[in-house]
Amino acid sequence: MNEIKFYSGEQIPLELHKVRVVQKIQMVPIERRLEALQEGMFNTYRLTTKDVFIDMLTDSGTNALSDKQLAAMMQADDAYAGSQSFFRLKQAVEDVLGKKYYLPVHQGRAAENIISYAYVKKGNLIPMNYRFSTLLAHITQHGGKIIELLYDEAYVIDSTHPFKGNINIEKLEEVIQIHGAENVPYIRMEASTNLIGGQPFSIQNLRDVRAIADKYNIRLVLDASLLGENAYLVIQREEEFKESTLPEVIQTMTGLADIVYFSARKLSSSRGGGICTNNTDIYKELSPLIPLFEGFLTYGGISVREMESMAVGLYETIDETMISQSLSFIAYLVNALDANGVPMVKPAGVLGAHLNAMEICKHIPQKEYPAASLAAALYLVSGIRGMERGTMSSQRDEDGNEPCADMELVRLAVPRRVFTLSQIKYVVDRVTWLYENRELIDGLRFVEEPPMFRSFMGGLEPVSDWPQKLLNKFREDFGDSL
Repeated sequence: MNEIKFYSGEQIPLELHKVRVVQKIQMVPIERRLEALQEGMFNTYRLTTKDVFIDMLTDSGTNALSDKQLAAMMQADDAYAGSQSFFRLKQAVEDVLGKKYYLPVHQGRAAENIISYAYVKKGNLIPMNYRFSTLLAHITQHGGKIIELLYDEAYVIDSTHPFKGNINIEKLEEVIQIHGAENVPYIRMEASTNLIGGQPFSIQNLRDVRAIADKYNIRLVLDASLLGENAYLVIQREEEFKESTLPEVIQTMTGLADIVYFSARKLSSSRGGGICTNNTDIYKELSPLIPLFEGFLTYGGISVREMESMAVGLYETIDETMISQSLSFIAYLVNALDANGVPMVKPAGVLGAHLNAMEICKHIPQKEYPAASLAAALYLVSGIRGMERGTMSSQRDEDGNEPCADMELVRLAVPRRVFTLSQIKYVVDRVTWLYENRELIDGLRFVEEPPMFRSFMGGLEPVSDWPQKLLNKFREDFGDSL
């Protein structure tokens, strides 16, 4: 897509859509925000939206629907079996993703559950570029283990490497040889790697993974939840594809995978999900599990209205003006904060901007959850809700030990077509202020720690009275401002 340049020379993202429907949000005073944190036990997941000003927790299910998606929902064919809404969605999957067999599921983690149920056995090992929290839980529930095989440059937070999501090919082959191909049910690639800052992988790397999979007769599974954004960055960053179209790149990627699964809450800005393949045997292996866990084969737990929206959303995934919008806002946010000295994950990736809490809060021990502390502090001083992506998002091992995460990040998600540029500039302002006052932030400790998904449901408390000190400093600098 050609760049739109400003005569002033400024580099700012230009929205290629207009707003037709709005939803009111409000800012509550900082004193109320402290009360909300206390009620939510300092876990941003446990905040309620009445107390949140800018919600950057996730892009999952929060992307803006288009006018065409809303209109399509009115033609839904409400039938338990054989709905025409399903067949329109199935056609969209084939047209966009190039897969003729489509199995509907209610969201991405349902697809993870079905694939794990079908293929993961006790003692199995699943190599991948990087994990996702729900995927890890599904695999371990069936007795399997994961191994993450990134190159060293993926862990360099501030760099210019274009494809930090690449799987380490040499380590991949070594792992298969050591553990035996018979113990590796599939290799998984995530587009794009969520927990290391939304970093993409290259098509050449995916080709290399495909060659290893063929050599050892192992399935290749692609998590395509953020496929459109990964494909867009391939066009921007991989020389071979700089003249390619988005549909061409997407089908090149999906064509290399035996199984493609996705969360529609991300991929197509709707609710639902899916598993798709061109392999008849795989379809026959997985299809009986849809009625068992999800619903009949032509609805799979998805509302038919959402099916219609998903079908249109899939076609919109190949529209560069739509896909590039959130990416341009993310890059603007990352670059603006970086210019102000705030440690960020670079280069800018997909899904959101990622604050380097390991560096910002280096005075906080990892076992006191610096990323969770930074997320709580940011909400307190701004009303901005971000998400911890670090040690708190991991889980204890079978012996109860706390494994420290490779990175401590706070993700500020930027859903498609949701925020205005003035709101993004407000984020820059408040994050910069907080960075300059970072020494006031202290750690957190668990007081309610569930064995799984503790980042979603756990409750914490401050290890000191740092939230009150931060509030006092805010009032000193901002007066009676919200």
